[in-house]
Amino acid sequence: MKRHAGTFDFMLDTVSSDHDINAYLWLLKRDGTVTLVGLPLKPLAVGAFPLIVGRKSLSGSNIGGIRETQEMLDFCGEHGITADVETVAIERVNDAFARLERGDVRFCFVVDVAGLQDACVSDRAYGPTC
Repeated sequence: MKRHAGTFDFMLDTVSSDHDINAYLWLLKRDGTVTLVGLPLKPLAVGAFPLIVGRKSLSGSNIGGIRETQEMLDFCGEHGITADVETVAIERVNDAFARLERGDVRFCFVVDVAGLQDACVSDRAYGPTC
């Protein structure tokens, strides 16, 4: 982390668990921004000093629409930006949540819902239940 201090213009924080946002603020260049899209259960403790030093910004955003998402994918494709993901079968989603709670996640989880229909039981009165 020390080696990368002051080197980023922008960081997209997708973390939905408790974490030290201040450590990421120190990674930003002057006028850099961290944008939160993850939703931790507990409020993040944000120090004023890392924000003020270097005129850094902390913002939040909901997911964009189709146009914005396509722009982001095009940008990533043009600049070779990829994501490390771990695919989790729908049958293992409870294990994934347990790992999130333990902080035992190195990559972004992507839940494969292909087996969801098989896991659902249909009830004529109430429709499918999973």
